[in-house]
Amino acid sequence: MAESGLRRGPRRSGRDTGYRPRQLPGPSARRGSGCLETGNAAMEAAAGKEDMPSFSREQEGADEKSVEGTQADQSGVRESKTSLPTESPPAEEQEEEVEQVESDTESIEGDLEEKDNSEVASEAQKTPEKVEKKISETFFYNYDDIYSRPFVTEDSGIPINLLTLKYSFGYDCTRSVNLLLMDSQTLLYIAGNQVVLLDLKTKSQRYLRSSSGGGIGFMTAHPTEQYFAVGEKGKKPNIIIYDYPSLRPYRILRDGTEKAYVFGDFNNAGTLLASVGSSPDYMLTIWDWKQEKIVLRSKAFSQDVYKVTFSADNEEQLTTSGAGHIRFWKMAFTFTGLKLQGALGRFGKTAVTDIIGYVELPDGKVISGTEWGNLLLWEGGLIKVELCRAGHKPCHSGPVSQLVLDEGELVTVGKDGFIRVWNFETIDAADSVDDTGLLEVEPMNELHVGRNVSLSFMSKVHDCGQPVWYAQDTNGAIWKLDLTFSNMTRDPECLYTFHSGRIEAMSVSPITYLLATTALDRSVRIYDFISNSQLSEMKFKQGGTALTWAPRVVNPKGGLIAVGFEDGVVRIIEVYDPKGLPVLAGQTNTENAKINLKQAFKPHATAVTALAYERNGDVLATGSKDKTVFFFAVEDEYEPIGFICVPGPVQALQWSPPSHVKSMLLILCENGFALQVPMPLPEEQDTVSTYQIKNLPMQYFHFYSIKSRIKLEEEIALREKKKQEKEKAKLEWIKQQQEMGKEIEEKEPEEEPKEEPLPPLYIPEEPSPILCGFYSAPGKFWLSLGGYDSGFLYHCEFSNDHQDDPENRKDEPFEVIPIEDTDNNPIHQISFCTSSLLMFCGMQSGALRVYPLQDKDLSVNTLKEYWSFNVHDNDYGQVQGICSSYDDRFLITCGGDGNIFTFNILSPEDVHKELKAKIPSPRSGLEKEKAAEDIEDPNAYNIEEVKQKKEYERIMKEAEEKKHKKREELIALRHEFLFLLQKNQELPKHMQLHREQYEMDHRIFEELDRQTAQRIQLVQKELAWEHEKHLIGLQKLQNQFRDSLEFDTVVVHAIQSNHQISTYRLLAMSEKYYQDKERPSWKRTILKRAWKQAEKREIVRETRHARIFEGEAEKLKTSEVRKPTTHYIESKHEKIRRIVEKSDKVKAKIMKRKAEWDELYKSKPSDDYENPKDVEDIREAQENMGCYKLKTATNYRVPEHKRMNPEKKVMQLTSLEVLIHKRKANMNKEIMSLRDLKVSIIDEIKRLVQELKSIQAALDLSECLPLPLVPQLHPDEVPEKKFEYDSDILLKFKEEQEAKAKLQKQLEGSLSSHSFRHGFLRVPSIKEVDPVAQVAGARPMKIESSVVTEQRKVFEIEKAEPTEMELEILKREKIKNLYLQETLIKKVNALVINFDAELRFLRHKKLKLDVQMKSADLRYITWYEELLILKNLEKHENLLQGRVSTLLSEQEAMQSKLNSYLAQMEDRKCEMAKLQECKKALYANFQASLGENNEFAHFLTKVLKKKIKCVEKKEVGREADEKDENEEENDEESSLGIDEENSGSEDEVFDDSVCPKNCNEALFRNTIQLRQKRLDIEKALTEEKKVAANLRKKYNALAKKGKVLETSLDTTEKELETFQWEKQQRLNELCVVVPLKLHQVEYLVNGEMPSDFSQALVFTNQSLEYLQKRIVDLRNEKIMQREIYKKAQEQHKQLVQDKKEMEIKIRRLEEKCSHLMMKKFGRLVDFEAVQAHSVNIRVEELEVQIMEKEYVHSQELKQWEERILALQQQLMKLTKENTSKLQQLNQFCLEKQQLETKLDSLKNDLGAEFQGTQTTDIKEKARLESRLKHMARDTALLREEINLLSRKDGCLREELALLSRKDGCLFLQPASPQDSETPADTFPGLTPEVVTNGPSVP
Repeated sequence: MAESGLRRGPRRSGRDTGYRPRQLPGPSARRGSGCLETGNAAMEAAAGKEDMPSFSREQEGADEKSVEGTQADQSGVRESKTSLPTESPPAEEQEEEVEQVESDTESIEGDLEEKDNSEVASEAQKTPEKVEKKISETFFYNYDDIYSRPFVTEDSGIPINLLTLKYSFGYDCTRSVNLLLMDSQTLLYIAGNQVVLLDLKTKSQRYLRSSSGGGIGFMTAHPTEQYFAVGEKGKKPNIIIYDYPSLRPYRILRDGTEKAYVFGDFNNAGTLLASVGSSPDYMLTIWDWKQEKIVLRSKAFSQDVYKVTFSADNEEQLTTSGAGHIRFWKMAFTFTGLKLQGALGRFGKTAVTDIIGYVELPDGKVISGTEWGNLLLWEGGLIKVELCRAGHKPCHSGPVSQLVLDEGELVTVGKDGFIRVWNFETIDAADSVDDTGLLEVEPMNELHVGRNVSLSFMSKVHDCGQPVWYAQDTNGAIWKLDLTFSNMTRDPECLYTFHSGRIEAMSVSPITYLLATTALDRSVRIYDFISNSQLSEMKFKQGGTALTWAPRVVNPKGGLIAVGFEDGVVRIIEVYDPKGLPVLAGQTNTENAKINLKQAFKPHATAVTALAYERNGDVLATGSKDKTVFFFAVEDEYEPIGFICVPGPVQALQWSPPSHVKSMLLILCENGFALQVPMPLPEEQDTVSTYQIKNLPMQYFHFYSIKSRIKLEEEIALREKKKQEKEKAKLEWIKQQQEMGKEIEEKEPEEEPKEEPLPPLYIPEEPSPILCGFYSAPGKFWLSLGGYDSGFLYHCEFSNDHQDDPENRKDEPFEVIPIEDTDNNPIHQISFCTSSLLMFCGMQSGALRVYPLQDKDLSVNTLKEYWSFNVHDNDYGQVQGICSSYDDRFLITCGGDGNIFTFNILSPEDVHKELKAKIPSPRSGLEKEKAAEDIEDPNAYNIEEVKQKKEYERIMKEAEEKKHKKREELIALRHEFLFLLQKNQELPKHMQLHREQYEMDHRIFEELDRQTAQRIQLVQKELAWEHEKHLIGLQKLQNQFRDSLEFDTVVVHAIQSNHQISTYRLLAMSEKYYQDKERPSWKRTILKRAWKQAEKREIVRETRHARIFEGEAEKLKTSEVRKPTTHYIESKHEKIRRIVEKSDKVKAKIMKRKAEWDELYKSKPSDDYENPKDVEDIREAQENMGCYKLKTATNYRVPEHKRMNPEKKVMQLTSLEVLIHKRKANMNKEIMSLRDLKVSIIDEIKRLVQELKSIQAALDLSECLPLPLVPQLHPDEVPEKKFEYDSDILLKFKEEQEAKAKLQKQLEGSLSSHSFRHGFLRVPSIKEVDPVAQVAGARPMKIESSVVTEQRKVFEIEKAEPTEMELEILKREKIKNLYLQETLIKKVNALVINFDAELRFLRHKKLKLDVQMKSADLRYITWYEELLILKNLEKHENLLQGRVSTLLSEQEAMQSKLNSYLAQMEDRKCEMAKLQECKKALYANFQASLGENNEFAHFLTKVLKKKIKCVEKKEVGREADEKDENEEENDEESSLGIDEENSGSEDEVFDDSVCPKNCNEALFRNTIQLRQKRLDIEKALTEEKKVAANLRKKYNALAKKGKVLETSLDTTEKELETFQWEKQQRLNELCVVVPLKLHQVEYLVNGEMPSDFSQALVFTNQSLEYLQKRIVDLRNEKIMQREIYKKAQEQHKQLVQDKKEMEIKIRRLEEKCSHLMMKKFGRLVDFEAVQAHSVNIRVEELEVQIMEKEYVHSQELKQWEERILALQQQLMKLTKENTSKLQQLNQFCLEKQQLETKLDSLKNDLGAEFQGTQTTDIKEKARLESRLKHMARDTALLREEINLLSRKDGCLREELALLSRKDGCLFLQPASPQDSETPADTFPGLTPEVVTNGPSVP
């Protein structure tokens, strides 16, 4: 706390001087002049901090201006009559308070600007070294120092009390919680920037202003109701704790959020306060409010948070809820201190919902509401169950706004107007029963508050010991409720009613202190703002949008009001005092004021937005959103003059003031247009066809934005000013330097920094909306705009240029006045107080501004000084209306927050005490007038639409009259033409004119025909869609009702009797039945699949055999190619084969014998053996025999195969339906066959009758027998003919329908409907008779006429006298004809009789089938009821079955794991056994390496057994079983004679790294190696033991789980079995109809039939006969089983005796065998082993293999010897050739020597003749020299080869394998390894010249 105002100076009152200086807003200003002076440095350092409270706002000489964000600090004047306490604490307490003040400097020193979800520890945890000083319990702030006051411009001279709050009429019912009761008499609610304290008895109000002026967010009461907290809005708002009832500010909590507080709540003990803020931080803060400290804080959520509360039972738990979330918080101590931890509630399957109301339960659960009205029970952050009412109805029909725990009951409050009380225990223990998550619960009690009631909050208070609830209704009411739910419970009482939501319009009376308001809640209310009361209210069907009080010139009494509504209706209502009406006998008028509807008319199609009376009261103008302005002549009845269309929706209308010459109307549109029109004169308007005024001159102004240009000019001016100031400062500096005598060096001019580019001009795409405006002079007006162009008042003028399209205009204002702090807060309403020259402005932020005007003209200087006061809510309380009273004493404002405030203007309140509002007296004769007709239909025609409709009807009537005249003329011409035709007929034929001669021109008729055809075609095109539509409709009807029929009802009648038989009307079976029929059975599918697989296997087998056959053939071919082995080897093979066969036979014999013994021993039954057949019979008997438990018995268990589910039941129903359909279809086919038979019989009878007629024509009439009647088909025998039609039938049907319609119309319109009805109920005419009957009636007439004709012919023949021959012939013919006549008649009668017999027989058969079908239908019904029951139980059954299946699968998986663990454990045991064997083998190897009597045995044993520490870390602790295994290992080692423990424990120290002297080095190294191997084995053994131990642990744990799982499985199976029994009981409850005859009833009591059959059982005859037969069978079976048992006992005794004898015999033979073996071999021998091992087949096979190898090697040696011999011969040949070469060489050498000698001798004897050059000699010499060279070269080569081949110790590593000559080159290939092993000295030297036949290579 920075400063303390404990010793305050004298407080200046604004009333002392009439003025108050402007106060510095915000907490950073030093406001106290008399602050405490202390020497504490900490307090001095903290004196300027923002978070420190201050107690005085008074400071003179302040020179700062408030910005818009802090302008809220400038409002707050208390009502003078409700003065609040301002006294300071007593003097003796001030010293104590001085000590406590220091704690404010230390309260919240930490950084509170933390990140989201971060917690702040308490101050004690942050700075424990500081000594905390607490604020005194008796310390209070001064209210006058903290409440916000109005803002007044500095040095303006405007009094601070220019306006004082008088009364608040409204109520912000749209807030979620805006109702607080501190006691039974005081009700608190928030109204804009005030908290209103309403006294329920006196209706008086007291007000608490907000400290910031930014509005109020919430208020909440302390549990003790001694304090209440008010959370404010604004920049860094505060929470102020007020004491009650003194209303002194007790504590101020700072820096809890950024913008606004939303909700707050005290804990149950009252020590802590939780608050939550709005956007942007949504900060949840826990306060130690008495010390003004923050305990904890965290971000609550990232979206809107509605509510925060402490748990009533656990104060460490909190809950927050809001948009789409709920969060559960805990205050927990951690190692870093106290933290706030939040868990977000998860909705899971439930849809995400906004949660407004919730309540914490004592056990930690939370119940919350939903948007759809159900309740959610939360536990552990999850939804446990969703609660609804029976039938899945929601708990409330809409959102649940509040939940309360009251006296052990849960109370829910809904937006549907219901309050319901629920059983707390039922809800607390609620749990989900199915997958839907819903649980149906019914409330114990409920209260419906009323119609159109939407409850949002309730508060409880005790009045005289009785609980009373006060409820907030969002539809604008406060209710008083009694929730005791007893016989004495009072009905809900509505205490107050208000407007719901935003107030749309307001107006004051021109002659008295009355106020009228309207809103979208469909009401108009009248207030008396002198007596502060609501006088009257009137409800309508639609919401009000505009209202104006008629001026005095219209209604001198001032009781007339015009109201516009959202459906376009304008209603003229009048307010009057009902006491002025004549009082009827027995009645009294107690009401203060009454509202009467005088007239209602509808000029517009959409909402009316503006109403304005002309200054003289002659015209009323109405504007609407439908872009029209309507004018009415104001008379006793308002008459329409006409309307004009404007370019946009109308925002406001204003007539020019009386100072203007002409009466003009200013029309302001929302889209930036302003219009001016003169007053239309009623007599000049033509309203015959329309009310639209087209000749009214209009002037347009289309606002064009200039704000961007203004800002640009300001920026340019600012930059220019800065440049000038900079230049001026530079010149001054130069001047100073010159005065000081310093020389100024000329510097290069510095480069000026580049200026930022000027912002571009901006014109908004959508024009800014015009908010309000008013005339300044004729043709000139001021405008206030919103959007981008806010911040200025624009002075505009209508121009004289007229453009055709107003949209293309760009009009700019000629003068602009900037308005301070209105860039984002435009002026919405402007009103003037004429007497004091004041301009009142209503702002968007809900603030009220007053500008004093020096004169009537506005100017920049005039609007610089103003008075501002924040009244309405700063967020949504924009001022909707502002006006002063008729005498300018009062100012009234209304806002979007639903509040209405009245203010006193510059006059103290006590002056107005004598004032009184006068209610207008009623008009004379008002009580006798009929109620005005109202327009209730929102879709009713408006005035113009009614006019247009009448005009249209008039035009149509004139057209009909013209048509009627033309028709009459045509009728007269027709009559004249007919008269001419008649005259023409009367003339002689030769004088008559033909019809063609009447045609003056045939082309006329052709043209008429063509036109008719065109019209017909046109009509067909026009009716094509209708035609297609009806065709499709007909097709649909046929598809629905005809195509689905497989058989229609066909009635076949007997011919002679009245018997008849009809078919069943059968619907075609659906496709699924046919699919089921066509679908092959599973057996057939499996057989087909198995057959295909067998066929595939057969193909594979054949392929495999073919491959085997091919392989064998290849092997045979290969064996044929190979050379045969020797006879000896073959014989050996044969011998081995025989031995193997013999051995195999012996082994097979032994194995067979052994298998027989095994089989015998296996077949030996155990002692507890039971015959499987007997066991099966017993099981079957237990299941099926002797069990007569009824299905209703408690111990009845449903067998597995008899368990029923919906799928099986559907299959049953399907099969039954198919069977019924099949039987009915078969019967229908028989009946249709009978009808076909009747048709054929009728045809046959017709033929016979025709033949009979021809016969009777030759007989005398007396001899003719009557002709048999030809039977006819009845219409119901051929119903398909009803659907056969043609155009004639359709036309006739149309005529009948038209006649019926005409008749119906006549009957309805006629008074004597009975006589008409009697006249029309006549016998149908011949044309209307059935065509079949017509045919039947016409045929006898034809027959009679033909008979008469025949008789005439006979009479004509009889005229001639016949001869005797002719007479004889005639006689014979007559006899024949008589016989034929009789025969044919008998035949006809026989056909008829037989047909009737067939019909009666089939009818009897159908009757039996009907009985069966009825029984089937009854069964179908029963089964269907069972199906419904099964479907209801299906979910639970599937759930249980699923659990069983899951447990079974888990059990199988667990068993497989157990088996795998067992297998792994066995593997580990085997591995350990192998390692033990390796270890034993190692020690055995060591003992063997030591030998006997080794002197170093002890030393080497110690070396071997020495324990060496492993490099790896050993585990600290070992398992007990490992120790046991180590002990076992030690025991095993000690058994080998090596004691490791003793050897390792000796004191002798030895070095195992050095081999001792005289010890074998190899033995020592071997010991070291063995030790290393031992260590490796032990390490591996240890690892294996660890693995085995882990496996054992896992196995044991899994086995335990398996037992638990088995228990769960048994439990679940029992539950399933119990459920099956319950399901069977449900099925048993169904009633099954069984029709019985009396002889079928065998249940008699005392020989009589009982009246109650509940104890009887119903059996089928077969079942009963089977049971009776079974009794006899069981008796016979019992006798037979006894005989079998006796025989079995005797057989058992015999077998026991035989067993003993066989055992004795076996023992004797074993002893004999043993004796013989000892006698022959000297010991007992196993003959089977001897026989099995008599021949060592492996040895024999190896011998044969050795022989085969030897044979192969001998063959190979033979080949090599032959090859060596061939090579030796080749070498010999080459040697001979070489020798001949050497001899030749030797000869050449000799020749050479001789030639050289000869040459040398010739050289000295050369003659002269040989001195010259000779060509021949030269050539010869060259030839010889070249030859010599070649020979020398050949000689050298030969020598080299000879030297190479003749070396004694040399060897040839290669031999010549292939010598080939190719292109004169030699190829040498290395020989095989076998050849290379041949010694080189056996081969002489080889020369290439000898090998090749070609020339030698040099």
